[in-house]
Amino acid sequence: MNGVKRRDVLICAAASAILPAYAAFPSRLLRIVVPFGPGGIADLTVRTVGEALGKRIGQSVVVDNRPGAGGVTAGDIVAHAEPDGHTLLLVSNGTAVSAGLFSKLPFDPVKDFVPVSLIGTFDIAIVVAENSKLHTLADLLAAAKANPGKLNIATVNVGSTQHLAAELFMTAAGIRAQVVPFNGTPAVVTALRGGEVDAAVEILGPLQSQLDAKALRALAVMGGKRPGGMPQVPTVAESGGALRGFDVSSWNGLAAPAKTPREVVQRLHAELEAVLADPAVRQRLAALSVEARSSTPEQLGALLASEIRRWSDVIARAGIPRQ
Repeated sequence: MNGVKRRDVLICAAASAILPAYAAFPSRLLRIVVPFGPGGIADLTVRTVGEALGKRIGQSVVVDNRPGAGGVTAGDIVAHAEPDGHTLLLVSNGTAVSAGLFSKLPFDPVKDFVPVSLIGTFDIAIVVAENSKLHTLADLLAAAKANPGKLNIATVNVGSTQHLAAELFMTAAGIRAQVVPFNGTPAVVTALRGGEVDAAVEILGPLQSQLDAKALRALAVMGGKRPGGMPQVPTVAESGGALRGFDVSSWNGLAAPAKTPREVVQRLHAELEAVLADPAVRQRLAALSVEARSSTPEQLGALLASEIRRWSDVIARAGIPRQ
């Protein structure tokens, strides 16, 4: 090898050695840590998006379910992961709720993560048993006002998004009712169908089979527009008055550890945007009652910050003790 060629090889080797880590991204499988168990809406949403993302980037995407502890375990794993884009966290309403519910977290939900993109939103509904005498949301509001504190509204666990949405709904509507927490959606459905409670506030997707079977009836959804597959179901905001402008829905997004290179975040965002625009992915998510939706990293960051403020206020007003 003559001197010129040897010098060229050395220069190339040196350049390769100082190439930023993102130049080879992704170089191995991606892991998405999910703070919920397998089989739920969040898990199925991530698996649908992850499968399509893996095909686009040419790497496997695995879902690591780490449920429990209000999302603390999952958040802690990702906050301390290598900031190279290969480990991501599913962020959601639950992430925002944890910031107000826990007196101390092993991570800062804003400072220790960099948002990548929203991936989907899904409705929270107010439902009753099919044989209920409450046929409309107006009926429920009238019953609550005529019998302050006697109406029973079921939700899943204290501090869940559904529980806090019920508390926020009561405050906005100016009614008093008893929120009765249950350990999971099946228990809520059983109580509702058995007449133990008058109504329930729950994510729409897991109730779809009960609604299709005419065992339950949706009075309204809490989001800003009627559900695509159920256009006959009004929004809470359509009630007008104090509830005009009421808008609460669940959402999922993806975030990376803080200090992840901006170029990696931009690449992930671009790939997710393409995945969420794919008609096949949108259709699969719609079957779960999830609306595929991307966002810029900045938009997701602003959403998380606003949700932390909102739910911290609801927790304080509801008198829920910090854990």
